[in-house]
Amino acid sequence: MRAAVLRRLRRYLMAGLLVWVPLGVTYLAFRFLFEVMDNLLPLLPARWRPDSWLGHDLPGFGLVVAAIVLLLTGVLAANFIGRRLVGWWEDMLNRIPLVRTIYSGVKGFTETLVSSSGDSFNKVVLVEYPRREAWSIAFVTSSDLPGIDAHTGMPMACVFVPTTPNPTSGFIFMVPQSQLIELDMTVDAAMKMIVTLGVVVPPSIRPVSLSADTNLSA
Repeated sequence: MRAAVLRRLRRYLMAGLLVWVPLGVTYLAFRFLFEVMDNLLPLLPARWRPDSWLGHDLPGFGLVVAAIVLLLTGVLAANFIGRRLVGWWEDMLNRIPLVRTIYSGVKGFTETLVSSSGDSFNKVVLVEYPRREAWSIAFVTSSDLPGIDAHTGMPMACVFVPTTPNPTSGFIFMVPQSQLIELDMTVDAAMKMIVTLGVVVPPSIRPVSLSADTNLSA
């Protein structure tokens, strides 16, 4: 009788955790985002800040300002004069030795993420790592590597293997395309699986073996 009660209490406790833990983490993430954006408000002129015309701070106003700045920047960069200004600015940054390395790398990565074309981070695959018969989830970042293909004599792909539970860090590998197994899994589902240490698994994962002549960019 006592064991049954304990099992029921444990089940209720786990059910409660499944409700509150995701809500709590989501709340903390958005709270952090709002605080970061609000800390940028001192960059505005004093007369434009909420406390000057409301008498008190307005939480979340920094996020609104950031969205407006991004929108106006996009409008400016999309016209002829804006493109000339951006080109001049980038040319100046590319003349600074250390700055050009960081700037060009971050810009290329950002363009890849926001681009609607290409195959970067659009395919989830299994790669044999860190040893034989041990497989890790990876994301294809590039499958157009003619220079590397020429050296290896086979079609290669660049894959990113994220760490868990923090998928923002990880490793990149050049792997023969024939040694990758493409999964019928979305990037979001793969990220959930990585962040939750493999606890949240998609209901169905259909592996598709890739032959040596398969082109991942197709």
